[in-house]
Amino acid sequence: MTTTEVRTRFAPSPTGFLHVGGARTALFNWLYARHHGGTFVLRIEDTDLERSTEESVEGILDGLQWLGFDWDEGPGPDGDIGDFGPYFQSERLDIYREYVQKLVEEHKAYHCYCTPEELRQRREESLAKGDDPKYDRRCANLTPAEQRALADEGREPVVRFRSSDEGKTVVNDLIRGQIVFDNAMLDDFVILKSDGMPTYNFAVVVDDHLMKITHVIRGDDHISNTPRQIQVYKAFGFPLPEFAHLPMILGSDKTRLSKRHGATSVTEYRDNGFLPEALVNYLALLGWSYSATDTLFSEAELIEKFSLDRVSKNPAVFDMKKLEWMNGVYLREVAPERLTELVIPRLQEEGFIPEEIDATTRERVQHIAVTLQSRMRTLAEFVPSSRYFFTDDVEYDTAAVNKFLYQDHIPEMFDLLIDRLTKTEPFDETHIEQAFLAVQEQVGRKLGDVIQPVRVAVTGTRVSPGMYEVLAILGRDRTCHLLNSAAKMVRHNLSVDSQ
Repeated sequence: MTTTEVRTRFAPSPTGFLHVGGARTALFNWLYARHHGGTFVLRIEDTDLERSTEESVEGILDGLQWLGFDWDEGPGPDGDIGDFGPYFQSERLDIYREYVQKLVEEHKAYHCYCTPEELRQRREESLAKGDDPKYDRRCANLTPAEQRALADEGREPVVRFRSSDEGKTVVNDLIRGQIVFDNAMLDDFVILKSDGMPTYNFAVVVDDHLMKITHVIRGDDHISNTPRQIQVYKAFGFPLPEFAHLPMILGSDKTRLSKRHGATSVTEYRDNGFLPEALVNYLALLGWSYSATDTLFSEAELIEKFSLDRVSKNPAVFDMKKLEWMNGVYLREVAPERLTELVIPRLQEEGFIPEEIDATTRERVQHIAVTLQSRMRTLAEFVPSSRYFFTDDVEYDTAAVNKFLYQDHIPEMFDLLIDRLTKTEPFDETHIEQAFLAVQEQVGRKLGDVIQPVRVAVTGTRVSPGMYEVLAILGRDRTCHLLNSAAKMVRHNLSVDSQ
């Protein structure tokens, strides 16, 4: 198709939130448009009125905005953006009916009065005989009188497209190459239901033509729809867009991606602590690659390098561990100020900090976030790994306590350390280290034999950032309080065990 401008579209049905497969489709359309300096259109295909919800629409828009997929045309906060709206299919019903009527008048479509029960019975009979169960066209050539008689029975007709059953339909797919369909396998599919709503294979053609879409980039589950749509294009005399069908996304067990493989909606990944840039980078690699070694791409690099000829025909496998690794890489690069803003709501939700925070609290949160930054794969790990900074209610790891705390010398060693730390001035990493070295020499043990019990006492675990840094953030009073509490606990338990 010759055009001066590339125009792609993402057209989700608002029957659920934006899932990983839809987000990948949106991304590839967005990247292709941006790479070619074209237009990215968002259209909401909400003709399934029973299942479409406003909540789903908001979830889809929210997910796209979070990922950074800005659309040039489509729904806007104050009405449609662009010259080819409405961009909700439910607001385009008059347009579809006009085009249906055009096909009926040209005898390229016809009213069908067969009831669902009749169609089901005929289908079962055809299958029993081993015949093709497609529609038998018994309504294809009804006279006006026959149509009136059927209507008088109270039958509500649908409109069927008169498919060509001769020859072949060829799809020149930009990813898969030439795909050939035998027209004899196609049936006269419904284009307008009895309730006046258009079907997908009809509405999408009308919309893509009127919105001047040049490239239809979508999942390979639509391949079987493409020959039907091409016949509709030809019936109207519309120029064909380019088609590209993306490979399926599978779970780690090579079955179709579903909730059992992890979160599927984009907003769940956001809530679970993933960064949008990390998820975008990972989604881009689900079916596309630039080289065998390059895996990390900025948004600008993706736009520059993206092309459909590097999209695979084979299914892509979603690997949660790889996504977590990639998110960890991106997290380590986040600026301190942004990282602070990302973790503050999580701390507030947990009740660790108030809704209104002052500059001192913000600075402390930033210090803690930066301290833990290199250890996180997702933001969801921040609260569990930082809770000891915000509460005296230490959650002890039983194995760590048994190994490092329940020893006869620990209470006395903690008493000595508390005495040193009480006098440490200023209470910073350098002077805290000096206190530890002094106690180590006094008790005659390795430095690790001092540090590790303290780590368990104040964090509850055997793993944390550097101990001197942790204690400096905790402050003198909380550090000494936690060490004293741990010493009492050890003395009590050792006393009970000796009885």
